[in-house]
Amino acid sequence: MNWGKSIVLAFVLFALFIGVLVTICLKQDIPLVAAEYYQQELVYQQQIDRVNNTNQLPNKPVILVFDRGVVEIQFNRMADISGAELELFRPSDEKLDRHFSLKPIAEGKQRIDVSGLTPGMYKARMRWTMEGKDYYFESVIYI
Repeated sequence: MNWGKSIVLAFVLFALFIGVLVTICLKQDIPLVAAEYYQQELVYQQQIDRVNNTNQLPNKPVILVFDRGVVEIQFNRMADISGAELELFRPSDEKLDRHFSLKPIAEGKQRIDVSGLTPGMYKARMRWTMEGKDYYFESVIYI
């Protein structure tokens, strides 16, 4: 075999390699943090307002995890909240995200059973309305 054929064969093999590489790259699933990230970005000022409202509170919520698979939310103004929701957001897999409704109760503590969740890191995102204002609190927890 002469040098001309070897060079052409090298170029053909290189082109095949690049073609296979591009095909594999195009088939990869690239998960996003949120499926509707663009719509969330458009209303982000509302989120900034919620966080600012929470920062002005003298006592913020506390989210604790107990060994028995229980998440406890402690908030001294739990009786004043309405439309409250707790989201346990799992950054590594959106299928493991869970949403819980919170009820206004006088004792200031609410417990949620999370024993069925996959162990790991979650972002506990709490949203609620109180006295006509929206609030947002986020904490990293390990179950």
